[in-house]
Amino acid sequence: MEEKLLAFCGIDCRECPAYIATQEDDQEQLKKTAEGWSTPESKLTSEDIICDGCLFQEKRLASFTSQCPVRSCAIEKHIENCGLCDDYPCENLEKVWDFIKTPEAKKRLDEIRRSRKN
Repeated sequence: MEEKLLAFCGIDCRECPAYIATQEDDQEQLKKTAEGWSTPESKLTSEDIICDGCLFQEKRLASFTSQCPVRSCAIEKHIENCGLCDDYPCENLEKVWDFIKTPEAKKRLDEIRRSRKN
């Protein structure tokens, strides 16, 4: 089984459709994912969601990832993920969880936090 590629917010990038499509160079899936993630206020293109994972600074990032306050904060604090932060969980992180609607992200970080305290 492949190891998780855990984003700062707890998302496993290897489960993200944008990451998967990027790694497989699947242009059709990138287009479908962009359409599914678009809103009337924010139309995304396949180019907008090309992503090699937010942990990497020298690789390709989805357009919104470079502006993510959670990512910026974690990089500034030099932490591996938000579960290791003294301020966990913060307002920015809770907003991201609410937006992405992935409860597994919080569960992963909660588990990391519990395991580090033991």
